[in-house]
Amino acid sequence: MSISARIVERDHDTAMVSGPDPAPFHEPAQTPTPSTVNVSGDSALPAASPRRRGWSAIWPRAAAIGLTVALWWLLTAVVWAGNPVLGRIGPADALPALWSGLVDGSLIGDLRASLIRLGTGLGAAFVIGVPLGALLGAHRRLEQATAPVTNFIRMISPLAWAPVVIVAVGVGSAPVILLIAITAVWPLMLGTAAGVRAVSPAWHAVATSLGANDVERLRLITVPAIRANVLTSLRLALGVAWIVLVPAEMLGVDSGLGYAVLNARDQLDYAGLGATVVLIGITGFTLDSAFRFIFRVDPRVSA
Repeated sequence: MSISARIVERDHDTAMVSGPDPAPFHEPAQTPTPSTVNVSGDSALPAASPRRRGWSAIWPRAAAIGLTVALWWLLTAVVWAGNPVLGRIGPADALPALWSGLVDGSLIGDLRASLIRLGTGLGAAFVIGVPLGALLGAHRRLEQATAPVTNFIRMISPLAWAPVVIVAVGVGSAPVILLIAITAVWPLMLGTAAGVRAVSPAWHAVATSLGANDVERLRLITVPAIRANVLTSLRLALGVAWIVLVPAEMLGVDSGLGYAVLNARDQLDYAGLGATVVLIGITGFTLDSAFRFIFRVDPRVSA
């Protein structure tokens, strides 16, 4: 008999012993008082229409975006108008260059290369970080013993490992993927360990008393309990990995958004440089929003 069936049988036996539920208590009807009666004769205010509610949620963000673009234009077209570099990365130059790069496919190829490296590095970090975090969270003494080494290594900037990584695995996509994995593994490992530590020992005790083995306790208790922590850590790992990706792609690769930034600088294409920077920001924002939407967590899961 499965764990769920035994729990249902135990609840049924408890209900038979305790007897039927008492009749629900009904409060007496409240007599209207002068303070609760609408003496003005006016009907209640109608609820806001869905269109109005949607507009009230959109316009503050639209205003913030408009103000940001206006400030961008003011700095590049007025404050730095005489600068041969900064004066050419404003919205009047960068946005048309962005559209041109997307239409001719040059930026699409660089974006595709960056996303492939990002996904591969995040996948490697997930496969390594989540099991290690679960192991550390389940064994308190092991976590305390390894804490000095863990904290020492994770505080080293991932880009500081770049010379060592290039010597170890060569140039190309491999060192970029490895740097992304080194960056993203720490949020995943520490977040998973915190989630495992937060699981109440009473849950495991109840499952053990019902005959659950280690695999059943992992599947029915630990994994659902740490889901929120893992997904939050994955979103944090995405953020730091995206930040490291661009400078990592400036080290011996011939594609990607980081390479596109260097290539635009070397060719004195400052409008293209501004367009690439805008694309980096748009892509990062889109990835973060997609993660929040796809991996949104029901509050009842972690309750």
